[in-house]
Amino acid sequence: MSESHAPESHTPPSGSARLNTGVAHNARVWNYWIGGKDNYEVDQKVGDHVASINPIIRDIARADREFLGRAVTCLAAERGVRQFLDIGTGLPTADNTHEIAQRIAPDARIVYVDNDPIVLTHARTLLTGTRDGATDYIDADVHDPDTILSRAAHTLDLDRPVAVMMLGILNFVLDTAEARGIVRRVMAALPSGSFLVLTHPTFDPEVGGELQVPAMEFWNKNATPPITARSGTEIAAFFEGLELVEPGLVSCSRWRAASDSAVVVPQYGAVGVKP
Repeated sequence: MSESHAPESHTPPSGSARLNTGVAHNARVWNYWIGGKDNYEVDQKVGDHVASINPIIRDIARADREFLGRAVTCLAAERGVRQFLDIGTGLPTADNTHEIAQRIAPDARIVYVDNDPIVLTHARTLLTGTRDGATDYIDADVHDPDTILSRAAHTLDLDRPVAVMMLGILNFVLDTAEARGIVRRVMAALPSGSFLVLTHPTFDPEVGGELQVPAMEFWNKNATPPITARSGTEIAAFFEGLELVEPGLVSCSRWRAASDSAVVVPQYGAVGVKP
């Protein structure tokens, strides 16, 4: 991994100061749902209860991860993207963004962004890239896009196209106007030919989202950070000013899937390009 850079505007709390293993946390519960080992009993209990309310939650987690693989492959192999800004990294598993991109293009440069102390520890140990490319990690919050952009510029050339990965992260920005503002700020700082890659949970019934609401109500009382679902119309608005890549905004399990038999999950996914 390339050299870490200290925050320019403030020093975040240390990992030990922020780590709370007594409350379930999204990164660890998500890790549990996809079969990982980096979680605690409290994460497993909350994860199991959410699954009892919304039985396809593990399908959603797997579909989101598989969408990442297809989207990064599409951008690196078909669109020639060589720079990725992955905001809301989560705990490293197999086939992380940099591994997929650098298998296709060893000179690809990837910056990960998260602010969970366990993610930070694992990222600095595991998210190492190729000799020709670069992989870095920023300890920063999605609510602070200016800090993210400033520090990403140490590794990425923001005058060249960048693929911004925002998978399952804007659902933790509860105010929709603020979430749209974050996307606009990030994409405005990048040149034509840059991409937005996004997934987001929905309550839309046409993709089976009815159970998302009670599951999220339980989550918000028993875990952190709080979460929200949005309608397809609200999620599509994140791509305002961008051109959607086919097949547009769909259940993430169906986005360029090898087979149309993939289970439909209430998690939209899309890729948009800045004209």
